Amino acid sequence: MTPIDTNTSHEKNEVLTEYYADLHIHIGMTTSGQAVKISGSKDLTFANIAREAAGRKGMNLVGIIDCHSPEVQKDIIDCLYSGEMTELKGGGISYRGTTILLGSEIEIVEEGRGAAHLLAYFPDLTVMQHFTAWMAKHMKNVNLSSQRIYVPARVLQEEIYSRGGIMIPAHVFTPHKGIYGNVTAHMSEVLDLSMISGVELGLSADSEMAGLISELDSYTFVTNSDAHSLGKIGREYNRIRMAEPSFVEFVHALNKAEGRSITGNFGLNPRLGKYHRTFCLLCSRILDREEIMLGACPHCGGSKKVQGVWDRILDIADRKESWQPQDRPKYHYQVPLEFIPGLGKVTMRKLLDRFGTEMSILHRAGEAELAEVVGSSMAGQIVMARNGTLSLTSGGGGTYGKVVPPSTKKS
Repeated sequence: MTPIDTNTSHEKNEVLTEYYADLHIHIGMTTSGQAVKISGSKDLTFANIAREAAGRKGMNLVGIIDCHSPEVQKDIIDCLYSGEMTELKGGGISYRGTTILLGSEIEIVEEGRGAAHLLAYFPDLTVMQHFTAWMAKHMKNVNLSSQRIYVPARVLQEEIYSRGGIMIPAHVFTPHKGIYGNVTAHMSEVLDLSMISGVELGLSADSEMAGLISELDSYTFVTNSDAHSLGKIGREYNRIRMAEPSFVEFVHALNKAEGRSITGNFGLNPRLGKYHRTFCLLCSRILDREEIMLGACPHCGGSKKVQGVWDRILDIADRKESWQPQDRPKYHYQVPLEFIPGLGKVTMRKLLDRFGTEMSILHRAGEAELAEVVGSSMAGQIVMARNGTLSLTSGGGGTYGKVVPPSTKKS
C-alpha cells in the first residue's frame, strides 16, 4: 500500500506525504460474540477492519469509533499481545502500514431537544480505557455503540479534551442524529465551539451546501463512510497531508498546523445520500420544496415526512450563496465502485488482482490500463465514477439514490 505525493516542509526538513483516511467505522461484534453496533455486520471485528482497510481498501488511516467498549478493548489487547499490531509513539495502532485511531461515537441529548452523535478520538488504549471508566458512570450500557450519555454536552467535551482527545460532530446535517439535522440551527446553543476539532459532513451533504452556514467557516471538514459492513469502508474518505499516519499528525492536519492539512474530501454526490431530500413516509415519494411548503403530501395527503438534508440546510442557512475559505479542502464527487452497475464480484476480483487495492483502482490506474482488465465500457464507467460524472437519481427517507446505467440514460 503506497501513499501518494510528497513535498518537503522546509521548516523542520520533514517530508510530508498524502494519505487516505476513513475515520468512522463501526464494530459489529467482538471475537467473544459480544454485539457492539447492533445494526453492524458480524464480520466487523477490530482485526477484520484492519485487514480490510490495509489490504483490499488501501486505506492508510482508519478510525474505529467503538473502541470505548470493554469487549472491543480485549480484542485490541489480544492484537497487541500477539505482535500483529503495535502502538505508535505519535498515537494510534499500526497494522501492516495502516494506522488505526481509537474512537468512540456517543449520543448526546439536551433537554427539550433531539439527540445527536459526536465522535471522540484518543491517542492510545490507556487513555481510552480511562475514558470508558468515566463514561460507564453516565451511560446505561458502555459495551454498545452510539449509546446516550447522561451529562451535558459541554461536560462531555471537557472530559474528552482534558484527556488529550478531540471531538468531531458526526454527520451533522442528517435527520438521524445529526446536530444540525435533529437538534439545533446553531451548534453554539449546545456545544462549546472552542472544543470542536472538525466537522463530519455526512453522506447527504458536501462543502458547497455547508458553505451556506457561517458558523462552520473556521472548521476543517471530514468525509467518512460510517461503515456498518466491511464493504462500505472507504465509500467516503479523506486525503490528508502528514509526516505519518498517527493521532498527533491527524490533529495537526485538522488544525492546519506545520504544513499538515486535509487536502481533499472524497464522497458521494449528495443526491446519492439516503437523507438528501425530504421524503413522505406514507407514499414513499421524494418531495420538492414547493410540495414541502404545502404541509400535507400533495400525492397522498400524508403528514409524516423525513426532512431531507438539503431542505434542512436551506431552512437554517444564514447565507444566500455558499462561501468557501481558501484553505478548505476541495470536495471531490466520487461514486464507490460497488455502486457501478455491472461491476460484480468477479470483475472486482480481476481489478484487485491487477491493481492491488480500491484506492489504486480509483486514483492510480489509467483508463487504458483499466480497459485491459475489464474492457473499455466498464473502464469508462470507473473513470466517470471517480470523476463524479455518472448519472444519478436522488435518495431520500433512508433509501440511497442510484447510479443510472448508461443504457437507461434519457437522450
